[in-house]
Formats: sequence, structure tokens, C-alpha cells
Amino acid sequence: MAKPGYGKRSVPGQHARTAHDFAHLPPREAAIAAYLDRLADGTDISVKTLAKQLPYGQCALGTALNRLQRAGHLRRGRERLDSASGGHRWITRSWWSRTARDDDWWAAFTRGDVPEEPPNRPPTRSRAHILLAALGRETPSLSLSAADCAALAPLVGVWFDRGVSEEAVRHALTNGLPTPVHHPAALLRRRLTDKLPPEPPPERPPHRILECAECRVPGPPEALPGGVCNSCRDGYAPARPGALLPASEIHARANQIRAALSLKREEGTPV
Repeated sequence: MAKPGYGKRSVPGQHARTAHDFAHLPPREAAIAAYLDRLADGTDISVKTLAKQLPYGQCALGTALNRLQRAGHLRRGRERLDSASGGHRWITRSWWSRTARDDDWWAAFTRGDVPEEPPNRPPTRSRAHILLAALGRETPSLSLSAADCAALAPLVGVWFDRGVSEEAVRHALTNGLPTPVHHPAALLRRRLTDKLPPEPPPERPPHRILECAECRVPGPPEALPGGVCNSCRDGYAPARPGALLPASEIHARANQIRAALSLKREEGTPV
């Protein structure tokens, strides 16, 4: 696993996994893509780490990852994380999509505009329906019919949408019950309505920057079609910028310059 906050990050709205997800890729890239797809979020998927796990060298892996990026499965960049105190820091990200995405989709994802698409799965009972059906086994006075569960499930779903856990919903529905309970469905409907918690504050839109797969120069998605900048695509890769100096070193250097200027003024030397 990578350091907290780094590593693989799966994007929303991917299709259900099948045996043919990467059939459009060359054999090597398809094998690497299948391996990456099964890794948990947060796993280190840097070239150096993958070379220790897969039968390919770092150069081959770097080429393969760039091809996966051009195929729409991968984007690399940085994302700003804001703290409660008002500060922020930038985290290196590697975003992964089993479903190949075009440049427009990745541009929308960078802005935080991509809606979550439900994967193609056979219909099953919802979490809300399962919770309601289980109430009768835990609290016999709250036994519900299948029709009752289907009617009340959307109300429970609203609680889940507002970030309430299953345990908290169960406690709100079962705590302090009257004796006897004459109409369990009516009582639960009343509790689900009257005790509904407020909506959580809206989430801030993400701050994301994509980087060129070749030279790692950051830029807007429109300037990185296929995840590669125009200079690298034309064979003229710009020099990589040097690492930024720490803030403490910058302040120390600025103080040295100011002290030198003050000394020259005291000596009457032209600045």
C-alpha cells in the first residue's frame, strides 16, 4: 500500500467487471490492466513498485502505463485536500477506470462534474429493504410485510443518502417503542419522517490537476489529450521543472538577501 492519500484511486460509475474488459488492448497492456483493476484503492502503482510484482522492467511498465493512459483507463495528476483549519495540501493521484473514458469524460471528472452511473447489475433488494425486513427478527413487534418493506424503503434510503449509518437508523426505529405496537408500518413511517436528520453541508468541488504522462508537466485536461501534452506528442518534451525549495529555505535565503542589502546601505555602497 502507498502512503495514506496516495496510490490508486478508482473513479465512479464503472461498469461491472467482465472477462473482456481489456480485450481491446495489446496482450502486455491487457495483463497489466487486469492486475491494476484488481488492486485495492490506495495500493502503490508506481513503476518502481509494480516492477517488483510483475515480470516486466521499469521501462516496459512505464511504456505500458502511458498506453493505458492514452486508452482512457488511467490519468495521473494532483488533488488538493483542504483541512478543517483552512489549510490545504496537494496529493499525487493515479486515477483508474476499468471502463475506458474519452478526454471529455476525464475533463469533466477533473472539474468534479461526472455523475455516478449505476453499474450494470441484476436487480437486488436494496440496503433499506434488507434493514426493514430484518427488524422483525430483532424486534418481533416491528414485523413487516414485503409490501410494507417496499413502501418504507425509499424513506430509509433518504437517511442513507444523508450519511446515516445502518446502526443509527436501526436505533432510531427501535429505541423507546410503545407497548404494544399496534401498527408497526405506520409507526416506522412516522419515525422515519419526524426524526429525519438535516441534510449534510454540500461537498466542495474537487481541486484536481492532470499531468502529462511523459514529462509530468501539469496542465488543464484540454491541453493533455490522451494524457500527453502537445510537446511530448510532437517529440519535443520540455525540461522537467526542478523540485520546489522548502518554505523554510526560501525564507532563510530572503533574509540573507535583505541583510546583505542593509549592510551595503550602511557602508554607503551603491546597491
